[in-house]
Amino acid sequence: MTSNSFHLAVMPGEGIGVEVMEAAAVVLDAVEKRFDLSFRQEHVPGGAHHFKETGAILPNGGMERIGKADAILFGAMGWPDIRYPDGTEIAPQLDIRMHFGLYAGVRPIRAIPGTPPILTDERWKDIDLVIVRESTEGMFASRGKGEIIDDQEARDTQVITRKITEELTDFCCRLARRRRETRGTPGRVTIVDKANVFRSFAFMRKVFYEAAAKHPDIEARHHYIDAMALDLVRRPWDFDVLPTENLFGDILSDLGAGLIGGMGFAPSADIGGGHGMFQPSHGTAPDIAGKGIANPTAMILSAAMMLDWLGERHGSNAARDAARAIELGVDHAFGKLNLRSYDIGGRHGTRDIGSTIANLITSGKADPQ
Repeated sequence: MTSNSFHLAVMPGEGIGVEVMEAAAVVLDAVEKRFDLSFRQEHVPGGAHHFKETGAILPNGGMERIGKADAILFGAMGWPDIRYPDGTEIAPQLDIRMHFGLYAGVRPIRAIPGTPPILTDERWKDIDLVIVRESTEGMFASRGKGEIIDDQEARDTQVITRKITEELTDFCCRLARRRRETRGTPGRVTIVDKANVFRSFAFMRKVFYEAAAKHPDIEARHHYIDAMALDLVRRPWDFDVLPTENLFGDILSDLGAGLIGGMGFAPSADIGGGHGMFQPSHGTAPDIAGKGIANPTAMILSAAMMLDWLGERHGSNAARDAARAIELGVDHAFGKLNLRSYDIGGRHGTRDIGSTIANLITSGKADPQ
């Protein structure tokens, strides 16, 4: 049954997470009215400061609360000076990924019209790829489990399983197919690995090709991680969907964000079989927190990804249209209204950007054709 009413678990977190979430809330309010949607927002605290004050990263029953929502909208959590006793970061987003099995970390890398080009080649404007970071295993499977031996040696172990690699491949092939249908992209999936050196990656590539064979309309390729780091700078416009191991995906996501102007333009989603979490790829940025200059575009585009996912999951054309309107609003604001955030040398602050995009949506100037 189609639904246009959604329960959202909203987790602003700390630092600029709170600020960019406020800007996204203004945009969500605009699409809620424009597209006859209804959002019930349940705010759930958490993060490093919550840990410092209470000894817990989330409130009592917090994981269960967010698990009951239709989607999780996440700002940013973590703080450099607040750590676990072993020195590792307070990162509830990692706990949420593991708890709900959010194996597909979807990181779109798209050049926004009107933003200053990072590469001199005119094809820079054609960058439109997605890094899909496997988010539950790989090197991150050792989180909290590594060992230090006699203060002389440290070990972490990578884990790659057939089940998750198959699920990741199927997800990427479906994503490539939908992108081809809606965006005109090639319908190509390129696994990024180090299969020439490590048995775990050779196994991952083998399973990838076996699973990809079930999608004969999708072109399957492979690329070594070092060569991909090179080619994302040399010819990023040639790539479509890039599945990769957790740590490699973490690194390539930041490289990709650098190609389009920085982390302020890099949204993300963490998708599993039954849950989805949507957040900007950036962190809490303590150096600019509270100044009102953080770029909320990544947060706003993450909200668009959430609406698109909800639309597909619940058969809501209104949610899908709202997602497209947000993306068009961003493109219009930067491409035609010359909006310029501080991170690309402008003087438009967090609230300015949120309200400008919201006004475009409210006026109908961002309506999908």
